[in-house]
Amino acid sequence: MRLFPLLTAIAVTVFLYLLVIERDALLAFARGEGIEEAVAVAKAEDTPAMSPESLAASAEKTHDTAPVRVVATHSAAREIDSAVIVRGQTRAAREVDLMAETTGRVISEPLRKGTMVEEGAALCQLDPGTRQATLAQTQAALAEAEAARPTADARVAEAQAALDEAQITFTVRDRLKGDGFSSDTQLAAARAAVRAAEASLASARSGLTSADAAVEAAQASVASAQNEITKLTITAPFGGLLESDTAELGTLLQSGSLCATVTQLDPIKLVAYVPELQVDRVKMGAMASGRLASGGAQVTGQVTYIARSADPETRTFQVEVTVENPDLAIRDGQTVEMSISAEGVQAHLLPQSVLTLNDDGVLGVRVVDGDSKAAFVPVHLMRDTATGVWLTGLPEQADVIVIGQDFVIAGVPVAATFAPPAEGAGQ
Repeated sequence: MRLFPLLTAIAVTVFLYLLVIERDALLAFARGEGIEEAVAVAKAEDTPAMSPESLAASAEKTHDTAPVRVVATHSAAREIDSAVIVRGQTRAAREVDLMAETTGRVISEPLRKGTMVEEGAALCQLDPGTRQATLAQTQAALAEAEAARPTADARVAEAQAALDEAQITFTVRDRLKGDGFSSDTQLAAARAAVRAAEASLASARSGLTSADAAVEAAQASVASAQNEITKLTITAPFGGLLESDTAELGTLLQSGSLCATVTQLDPIKLVAYVPELQVDRVKMGAMASGRLASGGAQVTGQVTYIARSADPETRTFQVEVTVENPDLAIRDGQTVEMSISAEGVQAHLLPQSVLTLNDDGVLGVRVVDGDSKAAFVPVHLMRDTATGVWLTGLPEQADVIVIGQDFVIAGVPVAATFAPPAEGAGQ
């Protein structure tokens, strides 16, 4: 009862040994390649007929020189954009919370979130209260101050004329004194009159300065009252979408209270963080495309910002791409996979099935070298497309094995049959 399972285990072990360890010899024996060569050698040397066991041994010895049939393709490198692939999210071009700058009660009907508003549209209207009366009072004070200014100007002119007259009188008295026709008392009186006229002129000029200051103060009061009135209407600084309801009718808004939040989604930004090893490949103005996680919609735009300072925690650099969004189909905060165009590289477009691993686990392809032998070339996967994969690391022209690459190793002779390249591949 136990003999049959034991024999089965031995048979399976022998089969696995031949399949894994002696795979090449087993395949050659199955094709009859080694036996045919051994028979041909025996006939050529007039040797006695060989047993099947001897033929199998001879086939194993001659396997190293028997070329393995494979299918290859002539591949030529082509220049492609070496895109930087990163994940990010969408972000509104602008978003602002509109706050009240004065205190007042809302007297306007609220606008509901989701409403499109134009630049300058009134969002919250506050009760003016006594502000109009305050404005009228300041305007009256301004008119009074402006009316007092001509009087101050006239006083300055009058004081200037009196000073001129006093100076003339002093000059005449001084000459007459020299000729002996005027006394010292008269000359002193003339000099005193000049000093008095100078004092009057200084006083008049001071009055004029005060009048000018009063006018400016009144103008400032009027401007302040007018500015207070303009704060009663809170308007949209740009066209966009309301992300919240505006303040409800009757709500008392204090200075700093929220009226509404406005978001601009056209254009919209795609924001991602690029590792420091790839940030130098991203250039301002470079074209970029993005694929939204929801629905897979494709969008395109240009790089408009590259951060100069890295994030201190992730050591990555923020990159922004501006994308047109006229129908507002792209929402703020959506996940997006971005492909940013970088400097082109030479690459081969080949079927994905040509990729294989060597004994060290390195990704590469097997090619036919100039001596009709198989060779392993490490490659780097640049991009995966519907027509194949773009690979770098191969020479400009390469004969890549597309069928049978898993049955040969480096240095094994091959007999290649060349097939046309895959659709979309360069030649």
